[in-house]
Amino acid sequence: QVQLVESGGGSVQAGGSLRLSCAASGRTFSNYVMGWFRQAPGKDREFVGRIGVSTPYYASSLKGRFTISRDNDKNTVYLQMNSLKPEDTAVYFCAARPLGLGLAVRPVDYDLWGQGTQVTVSS
Repeated sequence: QVQLVESGGGSVQAGGSLRLSCAASGRTFSNYVMGWFRQAPGKDREFVGRIGVSTPYYASSLKGRFTISRDNDKNTVYLQMNSLKPEDTAVYFCAARPLGLGLAVRPVDYDLWGQGTQVTVSS
């Protein structure tokens, strides 16, 4: 079983950058697809991107500004967010599911979730 803890959230002005981290406990981190989602107040949880063995996949609207990477030696997945906009304000969650078939872009595709970290972008 993998447990997830996000960090790195905070407040930033529009145009700024943040890097979120998601640290996973457990010895099978490399066997999991790691996803990032976000949820703004009053909105559904939204897919940001995910990374399997090595190749990330992004929501088309975010590609180019957000970058996902993972370090299996550190059991950590990262979300680098650049050129942030006020509409990026949300609670950001990391999630995990075992490697397998499928794009894994829906919240229901994931078994394990972190507690979330708040990102606030001011104009």
